[in-house]
Amino acid sequence: MTVESPNDIEGLKKIGKVVAMTINEMKRQARVGMTTKQLDDIGGAILKKHGAVSAPKATYQFPGNTCISINHDVAHGIPGNQIIQPGDLINIDVSAELGGYYADAGHSFLIPPYNPALLRLCDYTHQTMMKVISSLKHGVKVNAIGRMIETEAAKGGYRVIENLCSHGIGKALHEAPTEILPVYNKHDKRVLTEGLVLTIEPFLSTGAQYVVEQNDGWTLRVPDSSFVAQHEHTIIITKHKPIIVTAA
Repeated sequence: MTVESPNDIEGLKKIGKVVAMTINEMKRQARVGMTTKQLDDIGGAILKKHGAVSAPKATYQFPGNTCISINHDVAHGIPGNQIIQPGDLINIDVSAELGGYYADAGHSFLIPPYNPALLRLCDYTHQTMMKVISSLKHGVKVNAIGRMIETEAAKGGYRVIENLCSHGIGKALHEAPTEILPVYNKHDKRVLTEGLVLTIEPFLSTGAQYVVEQNDGWTLRVPDSSFVAQHEHTIIITKHKPIIVTAA
């Protein structure tokens, strides 16, 4: 969507805050021995408390309130009876709707004891996301997003998961501009415009460059033993620095 009024901004910030709070609380309560379904129930309770609705559940009938992916599962992990183990790399992705507005955010983190290499992967991916966001404003080409993600990943010694993209959002979970690639695409002539709402979500990898859908029809997993971190914010493009609506 493109923001047309202060009410639009307030509506996006409201659901963005709920999404951020949900992720933060789920991360805070995640512990060894808990199932991903128990962790998802915590997220679902927070969304319900604030009057928000799980967007993947409402839009796509996803079998969970949130997406929880562990270790070699990268995205769209279905909450279930999987038990969180020491040292697990966890990604929580929360997207929700409130008052007709949608926001989407993701966060990768570790369960102690911390593997230093995976800790660096998580931190570097977050830094990459923030660097990309800070460079965006009205008039910047959409393909600059992919160029920067690709460049920063290489600088850090990582690869990019190329078949997971950023996307437009706002009045629906997925809107135009669709398929904002995480690598440079010289054929993409689209330009960011003031008020445009979109996600920025790099997936940086220690090896794989793509993910494969599993037999459950949802879970996306690397085809090898590599690890992937993702961080995601929903932002509003302005003439200056973007507004991050999913900031805690």
